[in-house]
Amino acid sequence: MMAEKAAGRATGKAGGGARTGSSAGVRLIQKVSSTVVFARIAPHVIPAVDRTVHRLTKGRTMLSTRMLPGVILTARGARSGLPRVTPLACMPEEERGTWILIGSNFGRPGHPVWTGNLLAHPDVSVSWEGQDIPVRARLLTGEERAQAWQAVLRFWPPYAAYQRRIEREIRLFRIERR
Repeated sequence: MMAEKAAGRATGKAGGGARTGSSAGVRLIQKVSSTVVFARIAPHVIPAVDRTVHRLTKGRTMLSTRMLPGVILTARGARSGLPRVTPLACMPEEERGTWILIGSNFGRPGHPVWTGNLLAHPDVSVSWEGQDIPVRARLLTGEERAQAWQAVLRFWPPYAAYQRRIEREIRLFRIERR
């Protein structure tokens, strides 16, 4: 069910939990989210709004989940060790009971800070649909990463535009319950 719901959000299919209205609406959102302008503005707006909505709804939702499923990641800072709270889009893997986190950084240069935090401290927690879940993050490499990347591109095609704009390889993490 988690994957069906997520696929519906990303593709706009009826019965899949689509919230964007129509497949034309989803395509428009995907096109806009692929632009450089979106990459400049979104990182300053979306996370702040998501944190606020998440807090106001007592962890039940985030505004960005109208487009894509999302989690609130709580990880220790790589250097400071202090808790860092980051709203992230994710790709649920229902059949595995896991999630894929995509370190796209909206297609901007440089890995997002949260990916370095996961590399340093992989035991973290996520808030998923109002539930706090202890998880372990694992960086995907090789064939496992290649397979996950193809699934990510089917799930949300704008990630391909993000990858084309940057020289680094977008990090993918699989998180699973501890």
